[in-house]
Amino acid sequence: MTKDSNRLKQRLLRGVGSAIAAFNMIEEGDRVMVCLSGGKDSHTLLDLLLDLQQRAPVRFELLAVNLDQKQPGFPATVLPEYLAHRRVPFKIIERDTYSIVKALVPEGKTTCAVCSRLRRGILYNAAVEEGCSKIALGHHADDILETFLLNLFFSGSLKAMPPILRSDDCRNVVIRPLAHCWESDIAAYADTRSFPIIPCDLCGSQENLKRKRMKQLITDLQSDIPHVRQSMLNAMGNVCPSQLMDPQQFHFDSLSALAGDVSAELDAALGAHLETPAMFPVLQIEQPVL
Repeated sequence: MTKDSNRLKQRLLRGVGSAIAAFNMIEEGDRVMVCLSGGKDSHTLLDLLLDLQQRAPVRFELLAVNLDQKQPGFPATVLPEYLAHRRVPFKIIERDTYSIVKALVPEGKTTCAVCSRLRRGILYNAAVEEGCSKIALGHHADDILETFLLNLFFSGSLKAMPPILRSDDCRNVVIRPLAHCWESDIAAYADTRSFPIIPCDLCGSQENLKRKRMKQLITDLQSDIPHVRQSMLNAMGNVCPSQLMDPQQFHFDSLSALAGDVSAELDAALGAHLETPAMFPVLQIEQPVL
């Protein structure tokens, strides 16, 4: 490994380590199922976790799991041979979700939603069957930012991909150890490691996805505003509910009650000679300047 590639690996390891520590992703005795699609992200995730497994202060197991979705031309022997060579425990699951997706999604439409739902259900069940306490996915910081913008622009909601979550049925805990790592570093690292990359013939072959538009938007912003990616990622962990508009996250009604109490106190303190409380507008006294 060259000096540059070693620095790159150390930067990625720091990112993974900081994410795991910040969100308590991996604990003593965990059995972690690493979802290995064959892309650069999941290959890098597995490689870095194998490294951390040797030096981490807690003991944990790794199980690499690949879902063979029976896409035409899928090189079924590539990952088993690679994992066996590296002596990584693994499991290959064979399910023909490709035919289901092609049957359900009209030609030219985005397949990601249907494909991911099918894949998620199969992998969640596999984690339970294999006794895995955590499911590790290869989503990185750029994926998180793109998902945030997708929800902002097309769903009218402020949400992204959380670094750790419990599934709706409470059977699984999903972690994203690459949450603090950037795609450019991951791609460069994958090149240095010469992973056996397997491209996706479904979503990877669709050029006009909204996600690609978000990726390009962030790239354009980055060219004009240095460090905009890092600033956006920092914002994910620096939320101020009182400065937004969701009454479920912040009790704005309590501010109205407080304003009434302040008005009454001012009247009592200053005396009845005041013509009107409007001489001392509550908003000017109590509300922060935005």
